Amino acid sequence: MGKLFRFLLLASMVANLLPRADALAEWRGYGWGPCPGMMGWGWFGGIMMGIIWIGAIIVVVLLIRRLLASSHVGGSKGEESALEILRKRYARGEINKEEFKEKKKDLG
Repeated sequence: MGKLFRFLLLASMVANLLPRADALAEWRGYGWGPCPGMMGWGWFGGIMMGIIWIGAIIVVVLLIRRLLASSHVGGSKGEESALEILRKRYARGEINKEEFKEKKKDLG
């Protein structure tokens, strides 16, 4: 739950920054019509916008992969294999050597 909350918090912070770019452009006196905006940067503005979008997509994909990977790891954490349990039982003396070999053979 904590990871999901952090992901949603980060996503809301990023979404909160998006409208501010338009407000900043208007504050500088460019208005909403034809304006220098990215065009004032020439070809460099287009390249930077592409880099920003690619970076944003990569960040979102990595966050989703990390969130999914952590949920899979959390589900199997602490679980022991049947063979490990069998070895522990044999080491504690709960089963004898013949039982251990028989059960190990059954497990594969």
